[in-house]
Formats: sequence, structure tokens, C-alpha cells
Amino acid sequence: MNASNFVEGVDFSMYLILSISVFFLVGITVVMIYFLFRYSKKNNPVATNIPHNTYLEIVWTVIPTILVLIMFWYGWTGYRPMLTAPDDAMEIDAIGQMWKWTFKYPDGKTVDSLVIPLDKPVKLNLISKDVLHSLFIPAFRVKQDVVPGKDYMMWFTGQKLGTYDILCAEYCGQLHSYMLSTVSVVEQDDFDSWLVSSPDTSNEHVGLTLLKNNACLSCHTRDGSRLVGPSFKDLIGRNETIIKDGEKLDIVVDKQYIINKIKNPKISGVDGYQSGLMTSYEDILSDEDIDNIIEYISTLK
Repeated sequence: MNASNFVEGVDFSMYLILSISVFFLVGITVVMIYFLFRYSKKNNPVATNIPHNTYLEIVWTVIPTILVLIMFWYGWTGYRPMLTAPDDAMEIDAIGQMWKWTFKYPDGKTVDSLVIPLDKPVKLNLISKDVLHSLFIPAFRVKQDVVPGKDYMMWFTGQKLGTYDILCAEYCGQLHSYMLSTVSVVEQDDFDSWLVSSPDTSNEHVGLTLLKNNACLSCHTRDGSRLVGPSFKDLIGRNETIIKDGEKLDIVVDKQYIINKIKNPKISGVDGYQSGLMTSYEDILSDEDIDNIIEYISTLK
């Protein structure tokens, strides 16, 4: 049983093209070796010029053309079904951002790992919050770029129970290789139960949950180590040198500074770190959310 409905078509096209390529690689290599000995100076001391051979020219033009058309046809017939999702497909928003995948279901449930029911068509509406990404599920043989400001989608049907890797196949910055997730194919009853369940965050600070859900921990650590952005550890009250309007300023990080950075991150940058990577969360996080985040950050000592 194939992992998805597209495996057979994609694999057949690949094996066809690979077989034709290997055939010509071996054939041309054998002919080259034969010519090397047959027309060496020892075996053919007097060179013979053959100016024209109509039959040979027709053969080496027609046969490759037919082979290329065959490869195109099978490639196209394997790709064409990927362009249109079935009307009954379950739609899920797949959101890419540096450096995290997030999946939002029609009922509003938002998770880091995709879960889908067995033998049910699924349509992913692809959204990027920042730069170019590419959602790639190797086992399903599907890959599609996720472009900021553009509407793209991919669809598939999971046909085999199991958990499969999701990768980002487009270099999107420093932690591109860490942008990993999974898709789990489960029975319909298990999916229905999972969909109405909620993760247990009773022992987790609300601010930490918000940091995780918005990929903040992809760029900022909690242990003082350096990543894309400054660490959250000991952030409140820390002396920092920022760059604003081309000038360096020494500041003490306080609550208002963090609020400004969350709502308008491009107003200034931190010396020693690449600026312009963070996007605004003004329309994503409420004032209460920001207060919870700051409250959590203040506990990181």
C-alpha cells in the first residue's frame, strides 16, 4: 500500500526517466569505447571523412524526440491530478514561518504536527508569514512552494497508517534545517477523537504557550545561548545596544521596549544581530497576550 495517492504516478515517471537515462548512458559509453579502439591510429591509420548520412540523422532526431515526449506525457499525467483538489477535501491552513510549521483546522484547532484521517482527501492552504518556504512530504511525493502574499495549495490522500516527515525544501534562513514537522495518518474514529481533544497545558505558563504557538522560540532561547535573536533569559533590565535610525543607543530593556518590539520590530535592531527578520505581531497578539509573554519572560533568570 502506497503512503498517498500520488506515489504510484510520481514513482513511475521517475523510474521511466531513470531507465531511459541509464540505457543511453550505458549505450553511449559502450559506443565510445568501441570507437576508441576501432578508429585508433593503429586500427585505422588513414582517416575517412563521412560528410553526411541522412538515415542516421533522422534516427538520432526522431527517437530522442519520441522518448522526450513519452517522458513528458507520463510526467504530466502524474502531475496534473495534483492541481485540482476534490470538492469534498478537508481544508487545513498550513502556515510557514521562520522556522516552524503550524496547521490550523476548520474548527480553529491549531497544532505543530499534521494529523489526517485515513483515505480522506486533504487540501492544505499554504500561507507564509515571512519568507519563501516549501512544504515537502517525501513519503507522499508532494512538494509546493509557500510564497508570502500568494495563494497556493496542495492536496493528497493518506492511504497508509503511520507518521511521515514534513520538511521545508526551500532555504529560508539560519535554522532552515530545523523546520521539521510530521503528518500522522490515523483511522477516522481516532482522528475524530483527536480533533476534539485539547493539549494539556495546565502546568504551563500562558506566556510560554504563546511563545511556542507563535514560533518565538525558533529565534530566541530561554537559557542564555545565542540564536537568531537575543535570548529571553535575564532580558528584563538588561543593558542592550540598539541601532535606531542608523545610530547606536544604549538602553535598559523594559516592558515598554518589549511591547514596541512585538508590535513594530523594524523600528530598531539589536547590535550584533541581523535586523529585519522579525515580523509584526500587532494584529496577532492581544495586549493581554503580550502581558502574559512579558510576565513569563520576567521569570527567566
